[in-house]
Amino acid sequence: MIGCCEAGMWSREVEAAAGLGQINMEAIFHERQEGSLCAQHCLNNLLQGEYFSPVELSSIAQQLDEEERIRMAEGGVSSEEYRTFLQQPSGNMDDSGYFSIQVISNALKVWGLELILFNSPEYQRLGIDPINERSFICNYKEHWFTVRKLGKQWFNLNSLLMGPELISDTYLALFLAQLQQEGYSIFVVKGDLPDCEADQLLQMIQVQQMQRPKLIGEETAQSRDERVQKTDLEQALDVNHPFDGTGMLDEDEENFQRALALSKQEIDMEDEEADLRRAIQLSMQGGHRSEFLDSVSQNIPHSSGTSQSESLSSEELRRRRQTYFEKQQQQSQQGQTPDIHDKPTTSSNALGTDPGGDMSEEDMLQAAMNMSLETVRNCLNTEEKK
Repeated sequence: MIGCCEAGMWSREVEAAAGLGQINMEAIFHERQEGSLCAQHCLNNLLQGEYFSPVELSSIAQQLDEEERIRMAEGGVSSEEYRTFLQQPSGNMDDSGYFSIQVISNALKVWGLELILFNSPEYQRLGIDPINERSFICNYKEHWFTVRKLGKQWFNLNSLLMGPELISDTYLALFLAQLQQEGYSIFVVKGDLPDCEADQLLQMIQVQQMQRPKLIGEETAQSRDERVQKTDLEQALDVNHPFDGTGMLDEDEENFQRALALSKQEIDMEDEEADLRRAIQLSMQGGHRSEFLDSVSQNIPHSSGTSQSESLSSEELRRRRQTYFEKQQQQSQQGQTPDIHDKPTTSSNALGTDPGGDMSEEDMLQAAMNMSLETVRNCLNTEEKK
């Protein structure tokens, strides 16, 4: 139990230290690259504050240009060298925001700081040891950045990075040697740098950096690739599973049309069944011959073929109808419910109880219709004879 408590306390201490280290890392002033203003970013990251602006650096560059013009004019304003100098653009700045080492050096003189070229004779004479210095300014192909010691740790404050990069003491010499091999010019900053909050905080506790900060271009490219991958994934999902509701609407419309068709079919079946039931009742009752004749002529098509029902006599049809009605009355009086395994009680089944009567409902209906029509015709013939 004690070991678990100690482990938990140690874990909380590590988390607290990591959190404090993150706070201290955020306290480091770091300007990111904007345009070609790397000289401005280099100076401000070195001094840990917004000390210089493009306007101020441009003013320093113009002063340097004027001093150079005055020196060239001493050889004669009509000389070829002077006219060539006037036609050339400024060597201390350009429209992109680049500033020369002379501009940076003059800007640092305001703070009592000077630059010494790494491994130069003066550097060798002074016996400079990089690990004992406080800061370096590095330049390669018109790009400037700062390497500075804050508290007890070194940081690469390159404006092309997303944030400060921690450099160990053992790696510092290798880092500077690698820069020299890549063609960088390295300058040691000599003098007392202005106090800053990050230096004071990092004097008390060291920071830990779990992951090296990415380059600005690398971060942008990764974000663009993630957006492209996300877009491709969304397009693939849209192709396979569209979310615009069209598929759902089509399915609902199809179900609705199917329901309408089924409903219409049921209504037609009910109407046809009602017509058949009405025709059978009228035929069995033997009354209202004119009404039955009209109903049959409107709803039931006459059959011109010869069927089994035509051979039945009127007496036999009446006998079968009487048997059907007697059976229906017995069931209603006794309150019997037909078993679910028995066939439904229909006119065809009722008529089929008579031995020798193997007729379908359609045959019975046709026979009843023929009998009724024959009775009507007989009545009409009798009235005409009278």
